[in-house]
Amino acid sequence: MNRTVPRLAACSLAAVVLLAAFPTTLRGQSVDAAALDAAIAGAHRGDANRARDRYRHLKETLEFFGLRPDMTVVEIWPGGGWYAEVLAPVLRERGRLYVAQYGSSPPFPYQQREMDTLAGKMRAAPDVYRSVTPTALNFFSNELAIAPPGTADLVVTFRNVHNWFQEGYGPPNGPELAFRAMFAALKPGGVLGVVDHRWPDPKTEDPGARNGYVSEERVIEYAERAGFELAGRSDVNRNPRDTHDYPEGVWTLPPDLALGDQDRAKYLAIGESDRLTLKFVKPQ
Repeated sequence: MNRTVPRLAACSLAAVVLLAAFPTTLRGQSVDAAALDAAIAGAHRGDANRARDRYRHLKETLEFFGLRPDMTVVEIWPGGGWYAEVLAPVLRERGRLYVAQYGSSPPFPYQQREMDTLAGKMRAAPDVYRSVTPTALNFFSNELAIAPPGTADLVVTFRNVHNWFQEGYGPPNGPELAFRAMFAALKPGGVLGVVDHRWPDPKTEDPGARNGYVSEERVIEYAERAGFELAGRSDVNRNPRDTHDYPEGVWTLPPDLALGDQDRAKYLAIGESDRLTLKFVKPQ
């Protein structure tokens, strides 16, 4: 449910906490900034998606996760393909992109609409998306093979973890299943990158994530339970104007603006949500 925040001047790439014992595969990563710039500027991207770049900091986020053009990457629940339209051209010459969609029988109509949108993009620009292979992550139908086991260098998921705690998206152990699937897909030394709407206090967060927020502590708990080690945090997607207390949860803020014209200027001034950005590694 891919539902982002004026840039903080001091946080162009704020990797705040880095663990001392990085695997060599993580320490030696070299991001191709030119390839990212070209993909972001690509003519295949629409104006509506470009307008959100300033909130979502996609270049800084993908640099923080260590994206390289020669990687095998999995994007979990890519929705209509906002990130995939940048990942695909970066990877099309030397890499591979698996888009783990909602599966053969998605539980919500919006999910099918998003899959149709991404399929339309792929048909319209086959050369841009030639590195892309659709897979699935669906808890109800047990579609959990997001990529061949042990083949991915990088798995990314943007604003999806909170959904796995919500009613209707899967069984009670859905979060465990998701993190296990991501762990299984990665090579030893591979990276998991997570972005989601940040709840500031784990003691007060909603266990069912009905407001759309999840705490860093909770994400870390589930990732470590699956076998991951925390490798870093970034403040690149933090938004201090987000007060986290809205009538319609996080969807009160743009881009959804769930209240319509009610207090619209107020919520536009806040911007998109305060977001956690976490990097994990699968041990060698």
